[in-house]
Amino acid sequence: MPVTVTETRTPEQLRQHYEVESELADRLRHATKEQRRTLYSEVYDELFKRVPQHPQHTNKASPERLAADVAEKMEIVAPFLNTNTVFLEVGPGDCEFAKTVAEKVARVLAIDVSDEITLKRTLPKNLQIVLSDGSTIPVEPGSADVAYSNQLMEHLHPDDALDQLRHLHTALKSGGVYICITPSRLTGPHDISGVFDREATGFHLKEYTVGDLATLFRQVGFTKVRIIFGGHGKFVVLPTWTAVICEKLLDLLPIGLRKAIALKPPFRWLFGVRLAGFKP
Repeated sequence: MPVTVTETRTPEQLRQHYEVESELADRLRHATKEQRRTLYSEVYDELFKRVPQHPQHTNKASPERLAADVAEKMEIVAPFLNTNTVFLEVGPGDCEFAKTVAEKVARVLAIDVSDEITLKRTLPKNLQIVLSDGSTIPVEPGSADVAYSNQLMEHLHPDDALDQLRHLHTALKSGGVYICITPSRLTGPHDISGVFDREATGFHLKEYTVGDLATLFRQVGFTKVRIIFGGHGKFVVLPTWTAVICEKLLDLLPIGLRKAIALKPPFRWLFGVRLAGFKP
């Protein structure tokens, strides 16, 4: 998480966060797949203990901001939903978005590595928490119509990200869609290393471009991959080549100019990685 206008920590606190997170992220990067099955939750728990000023502890969004966040997510997924939809969300967090989706669909499957955050929450009857090891999607093959993740892919080890994509493809019905939203490498880093480095070295184990991620989507069997372009409730689905060509041109620019261009609308709607992969 780069410094923002709301950042109140001292340079020393930012440095300490950066050093701890980089150390823990390296542990994940160099762990075996078997070790990573339990390591994801361990390193995050350790981070929050060792970094008491972490925004997870200190930044409490207002109910208004939380509602706006859910509404913004709904604008993107709503065209893909109906009352018969089985919706699968990977990394649901506090499940506030999943709960809103549950009001409009038949069933919601919320895939997470822990259910601690939802233990004291009241969930609708058609919302089920499904525990995962971080890369598997333990649901019946062909059981979901729409899969969704937001700010998740970048936190996975690249090997686990590819495995998770394969499992998501298997979990979808024929004609189903996976909507994946993740920060762009071209405007990053988007974790704490953005304060100090030009490449992600914290818990964003890999940041992607549209081109990077579209290649992985096709590799696991999503034969039709599109970008979701737009904002303020108005979205269209476009071929990925439109973004890929622009990404290649943008990548030639100095990093400061690149970010200045890519982070402003309408460019951020093109360069933000919002992919829809359709299963044949």
